[in-house]
Amino acid sequence: MTTGELLLNLGVLAFVLVSGLGTRALTRRRFRLPIVIVVAVGFIFLRTVPTSGNDVGLEVALGLVGVAFGALAGGLMAVRRDPVDGSLVTKAAALYAALWIAVIGARILFAYGSEHWFPGQIATFSREHAITGASAWTAAFVIMAIAMVATRLVVTGLKASRIPRASEELRRHAHETSARRHAGAVR
Repeated sequence: MTTGELLLNLGVLAFVLVSGLGTRALTRRRFRLPIVIVVAVGFIFLRTVPTSGNDVGLEVALGLVGVAFGALAGGLMAVRRDPVDGSLVTKAAALYAALWIAVIGARILFAYGSEHWFPGQIATFSREHAITGASAWTAAFVIMAIAMVATRLVVTGLKASRIPRASEELRRHAHETSARRHAGAVR
């Protein structure tokens, strides 16, 4: 694993934890930013996706693992209306953080181990299963990460779409509160 890949993994972990833990407003930006990051990561790391031998099988398998972990992460993030202003909020706690730390930590350990602890076993496994090399493993892990983030977004969006709209009274109160805050800021 290169220093850049390590920093990318740690950066993704930091972003996920800082932006997701605690109670946070669920805004369009909360959906757009991870999508932009996923597209950028895909563009950088998936310019070519190996398709020889069983590379596609590995990529699909790890993509499905990413979907499963993303669904679990989405399940660990509660979505509800704020009782004060009626806005949508998410809440994530220790289990959510533990899942992301475990998944990204395991990916980092695998990458490090494949170079330092068990390169021979990876080479043997790859040869026996017709996986063409390190680029197939890299693509598969990137696909897994993208699938995890994308699935978590979908699950969160589905949860949000099932929450009834705020009552007219609550929306009016939120609008009045916002107007008072804005008036105070203008003075």
